[in-house]
Amino acid sequence: MSREDFNQSSILIQDIMARTLISVNTSTTAFQIAKMMEQGGIGAILVKENNNPIGIVTDRDFATKIAANNLPLDTQVEKFMSSPLITINHDEPISAAAERMSSKKIRKLAVTENGNIVGIITSTDLVNQLAK
Repeated sequence: MSREDFNQSSILIQDIMARTLISVNTSTTAFQIAKMMEQGGIGAILVKENNNPIGIVTDRDFATKIAANNLPLDTQVEKFMSSPLITINHDEPISAAAERMSSKKIRKLAVTENGNIVGIITSTDLVNQLAK
């Protein structure tokens, strides 16, 4: 698939997104999140407050916020999550996800359908699709 094919692709975000979601509340600690990521083999966890998604914690957040600032592992997620949560609709083309990630300088987007979070799409998902 060439870059032009990618940009004109009829493949939608819902076709390649991950549907498995793990979420935590704002008092969950960095250590607990790290264990969840390790055990689940995942790189992002949603953060909810009163059952509403308000942010995301990514593996990159650990490097840029926890490690770089020497924060203790009992730091609550609300102190280092990425917020506000940046989303994209499930029925948009994958090129829209690539454009949003590039413009926002992020690697993961929460995917919505009818206002609800239904998945996550990552830059890795896009690269894997481009490599096919």
